[in-house]
Amino acid sequence: MAGGNAIRGSRVGAGPMGEAERGESAPRVHVSYWCANAHETRPSFAQEPGLVIPEEWDCPRCGFPAGQDKDNPPSQQKAEPYKTHLAYVKERRSDEEGAALLEERLSELRDRGLIT
Repeated sequence: MAGGNAIRGSRVGAGPMGEAERGESAPRVHVSYWCANAHETRPSFAQEPGLVIPEEWDCPRCGFPAGQDKDNPPSQQKAEPYKTHLAYVKERRSDEEGAALLEERLSELRDRGLIT
């Protein structure tokens, strides 16, 4: 026999009377989404006034975007490659602008006598 202080016949989150104690659940609407790999996902949404159902949903099986049109699922978005901080800086400034800024800062340091 196991320990005498175990709680039996209960589950995590159950109240004293189970589901009846929690009240009625909201009416739900189930929407089907399909990804490019033909996986179907059926999330449910609470049915309420002004409900906006998303046009796309991420497939939980493959991670591709899924749409409501089974025959024309959305295509996988291309992931942008990782960019370094320097790459972002180079997008904002040309080489000439960078050289001008560098020369401006170096002249300020020379004027203060910090570099020669």
